[in-house]
Amino acid sequence: MSKTYQKCSRIGRPVLMILLFLVLFIAGCKHQPTTDIPLIELPVSTVELKDIQIYQSFVGQTYGAKDVDIIARVDGVLEGLYFKEGSRVKAGQLLYKIDQQPLLAREASYMSLLAQAKTMLVKAESDLNRIRPLAETNAVSQRELDAAVAQYDAAKSNVEAAEANLRASRLELGYTLIKAPIDGLIGISNATTGEYVGRAPNAVILNTVSRTDTIKVKFYLNENEYIQLVTGQENEAYNKKFIEEGVRLYLANNSLFPHRGWIEIMDRGLDPNTGSILLQAAFPNPDGIIRPGQFARIELLRDYIEQGITIPKRSVREMQTMHQVYVLDSNNMVTNRMLEVSHAYGQQLIVKSGLSVGERYIAEGFEKVMPGMPIKPQLTQDEVEKIK
Repeated sequence: MSKTYQKCSRIGRPVLMILLFLVLFIAGCKHQPTTDIPLIELPVSTVELKDIQIYQSFVGQTYGAKDVDIIARVDGVLEGLYFKEGSRVKAGQLLYKIDQQPLLAREASYMSLLAQAKTMLVKAESDLNRIRPLAETNAVSQRELDAAVAQYDAAKSNVEAAEANLRASRLELGYTLIKAPIDGLIGISNATTGEYVGRAPNAVILNTVSRTDTIKVKFYLNENEYIQLVTGQENEAYNKKFIEEGVRLYLANNSLFPHRGWIEIMDRGLDPNTGSILLQAAFPNPDGIIRPGQFARIELLRDYIEQGITIPKRSVREMQTMHQVYVLDSNNMVTNRMLEVSHAYGQQLIVKSGLSVGERYIAEGFEKVMPGMPIKPQLTQDEVEKIK
């Protein structure tokens, strides 16, 4: 055996051992079980078309269909109350009575004056009837006839004046009986028995009667809101929906009043000091739930889009003026998509372009993934509710 062979043998054995170890290691690895990385599970929504109704809220105050203040029309001491406070009253029902004695005395005085005036008229008429034939035969002068005619006319005027004073006194006497002007709900009295009440300028509002079968709500729109409302009515679809939906009323506890209302009156012009215009809405109130003086929240249909696309704000990554959403392809692979949105309402964005009907997007948790990653789609809570 040559020296060269011996040298190669000494070098080759270690190499062969290494190669054999590698072969056995690789063969062993092939038999090791492999583990797949689990996919991230995220809720996914499907793009759908739907009618979009955008509402705007305004704060207003409620009034009765009619709110009539009860004020004394004559001076005097309040003698009695003839109704139950806080109850419903009928038109013509006696509410208050003012002491009549001073006015009864005045009426008696005017009746006496009227009787005197009538006596003087009878005498003047008798004198005129006696003098007129004599004047025709020149038995008395024309001057005496003219005096008799003047005295008769004066007596007649005195009677008319006395009758007018008597009617006025009786009218004032009638005002001592204060009656309900309308059917409605009366409040708590502002005056009690024995209290002196009078006319303006010291008039006391004794009470108020309100008709509450219909309730009015007054609220204000600023100039921009007013322009948006009146220009929106030129859109036939919006105008039709506005009439169909009516005006919504929310109570102080945020509950929705069951009856829809309508815009009844818009003021003549805007207030130059506030830049706002007054509107009045009316609502049926058959159960009497609403009472005058309440604060209420009015909702008006601000915009209406037929068959539009919306997406929740939580599903969109906003970067200054850019809006980005993660869309899934047919293999559930995440892809990036830029959106063009028109405006927001509530927690939704109205999409002008960038999404098509039927496409799927990540509804929540988009910050956990990046483009090119596969995910395992889940139903959103809303879609689960729809299935139920």
